[in-house]
Amino acid sequence: MGSVLALSSSPGHQNWPFSTEPPPSRWDSHPSHWDSPPRWERRDGRLPNPGSFHSLHRSCKEVFPQQIEGVKMIINKTLSSFFKVSHSLHLSAVSPSYYRFHVEHLQSDDYSKDKDAPALIGEMDSSGSLNAHALLHLTERVRARTVFQTQQSQFVTWQFETEYRGNDFTAAVTVANPDILRESVILVAHFLQSVSSGLVLGGELVYHRGRAEEGGILTLAGQYSRPNWVATLNAGKGGAHASYYHRANKQIQVGVEFEASTRTQETTTSFGYQMELPEANMVFRGMINSRCIIGGVLEKRLTPLPATLIMGAFVNHRGDKLQVGLGVNVG
Repeated sequence: MGSVLALSSSPGHQNWPFSTEPPPSRWDSHPSHWDSPPRWERRDGRLPNPGSFHSLHRSCKEVFPQQIEGVKMIINKTLSSFFKVSHSLHLSAVSPSYYRFHVEHLQSDDYSKDKDAPALIGEMDSSGSLNAHALLHLTERVRARTVFQTQQSQFVTWQFETEYRGNDFTAAVTVANPDILRESVILVAHFLQSVSSGLVLGGELVYHRGRAEEGGILTLAGQYSRPNWVATLNAGKGGAHASYYHRANKQIQVGVEFEASTRTQETTTSFGYQMELPEANMVFRGMINSRCIIGGVLEKRLTPLPATLIMGAFVNHRGDKLQVGLGVNVG
């Protein structure tokens, strides 16, 4: 359940997509509306707000296909304007099969980018593991987020985050897994500053304290963006993560990622692309990386039915492994 692990800016595709771990919950990462700058940020001649630290590489990551293996069915149901539920069933021969029940309580928030900003989110799977999130807009500029996660009967994550968004900067502080008895805590501080209309600079400081160890990791970040492309770099003691996103036209988007980890002494370069065919109601995403992994996912909207057919395949030529998946998203 990766919220605490996601606090640091460690590379994310090193063991992907051929992993025996079950796919992460949709709320292990921040929702897009939480990371995106709100409506009030761009004003006459002023520098824009840089958004959230978590969203620096979002444009590039959204181009890559999401892992799909086995058979998966998702049924979404809107019960009212404030209440949504979904059921997910995944049958797999590689990772454990599971069932997930997901529920959202929505609220109308004038300060959020989206009219219906998730306020309370809960999710439980067939093993008894629970994810619970609360996303709150305390004021126009202050946001708060609370996360609780259990692995069966054990608590694995409890974290509290507060974010302040100024006219041209964003500052956030996160406290994760505080434990007075074990004398342990994880503290994370983020800061981003708009230097010009296209340049953003900032950093992340992760501090961990426990009985047996204590330390911190500083990561510096920079992003330069133009109307059709975005270049981002994170570099620190834990490694480096660079990405480049380019929108060629309305139908084609491409992205390149480079990830290096000082802990595993490994580097990975990945290339991904997305092609949209509006006339056919189809979206195709493909990828290839330096580990000889090639994959693609095709999404086909089955109009006039409220359903989307998802087909994907990933091949690891170096390890002679193949993953094939088929999914249906209804609602």
